[in-house]
Amino acid sequence: MHIGLIGLGKMGFNMRERMRKGGIEVTGFDRNQDIADVASVDELIAALPAPRLVWVMVPSGEITDAVISELGEKLSAGDMVIDGGNSRFTEDQKHATFLASKDIRFADCGVSGGVWGLQNGYGLMAGGADEDIELAMPVFDALRPEGDRADSFVHVGGVGAGHYAKMVHNGIEYGLMQAYAEGYELLAAKDIIKDLPGTFRAWQKGTVVRSWLLDLMVKALDEDPGLASIGDYVEDSGEGRWTVEEAIANAIPAPAITAALFARFSSREDNSPAMKMVSALRNQFGGHATRPAN
Repeated sequence: MHIGLIGLGKMGFNMRERMRKGGIEVTGFDRNQDIADVASVDELIAALPAPRLVWVMVPSGEITDAVISELGEKLSAGDMVIDGGNSRFTEDQKHATFLASKDIRFADCGVSGGVWGLQNGYGLMAGGADEDIELAMPVFDALRPEGDRADSFVHVGGVGAGHYAKMVHNGIEYGLMQAYAEGYELLAAKDIIKDLPGTFRAWQKGTVVRSWLLDLMVKALDEDPGLASIGDYVEDSGEGRWTVEEAIANAIPAPAITAALFARFSSREDNSPAMKMVSALRNQFGGHATRPAN
């Protein structure tokens, strides 16, 4: 199978490599020509066999809109576009309707795995018509971890369902990171705790709070035991806000996720060891930039 991939940033670059290792031929385009396979979207489209499959992996919002608009004018009837970025699920309906007017198919896919996906594989949440998801299944299989497909891939539902599931996933992630970070600050504040990194390391096996996030927390402390190089300013990339907005719209209580989002807002005003840890965790799993300590 041969696909096109637009966007070779932190996620897209590694996804291209994992797909190639999984037997998928990939032609990639990026504005950074040092890492691109072709010089333009036109060249990418010309390189693909019909019906073409193009995976879009660019920042959500205006950039995704622009790329999908361009593809709508340049692809042919029967071709397919997959948006694998972190678009809001409501945007998927708009993009699907636009492409359908050109007889171009569309699917959305929430992708989780961050900078570790090349090595470990990606968790995938797809939305779209049954026949469209089936067409792209070799790509999904190349990206996901080895083993049972049901453990790392789900066809959630129709268009928009994949990104909705990924939005809630990231909202949960906000809450989990905040809980770990607050525990870190509590332990760090107590004089009787003499081995803070060792405490978290001892939780990695056998305890009910063991997780990959905990493993990354230990890794962050090994690299910078006091998090001295990391500032406590924590960005929010959108999904947490959208999760809270959906909770309000559907009258679903989500106090933990909401509090975690508000804690990120407060991090932009206060000096907080807990928010240093949230920033460190975001860097560990997703390669998100940290701000230097003041």
